[in-house]
Amino acid sequence: MAAAERSYDEQGEVPLGGYAALAAAFTAGAALFAVTARRRDVRLPDRVPPWDVVLLGGATFKASRLLTKDKVTSFLRAPFTRRTDDIPAGEVTDEPRGTGVRRAVGDLVSCPFCTSVWVAAGLTAGYACVPRAARLVCAGLSAVTVADWLQYAWSFTERQAER
Repeated sequence: MAAAERSYDEQGEVPLGGYAALAAAFTAGAALFAVTARRRDVRLPDRVPPWDVVLLGGATFKASRLLTKDKVTSFLRAPFTRRTDDIPAGEVTDEPRGTGVRRAVGDLVSCPFCTSVWVAAGLTAGYACVPRAARLVCAGLSAVTVADWLQYAWSFTERQAER
């Protein structure tokens, strides 16, 4: 069987080992949280009110965009990505570079959908351990999300008025 027939993708560029390392790191982080929470007798909530889910969702959205698209956070992505484009609202598009784990991390930090899982896990852990502080952080990030939408609405209204 030819190597191309055995590889996961046509070009053999998908960093499956790197993805496995990231999945292992995520799983280890979740397990560490669970063990630490149990040892410290953290009382996990019986339920999460819908309003808190919305708050966590808004915060997860904004934090994911900040980490993966914001110009100012480019220094975090630079070891793993290469900038390919400047897009509106101070955002950029990056593409992963390198091979193996470096490439896998590049895929993660250039994708807001991928990063949102990690961000949501972190915010949820904070919500479970220090709910008041986590709500405050989430409220701040969600406020920025609302402000972004208002900026877009304002720009749209200005363009319509200029017609």
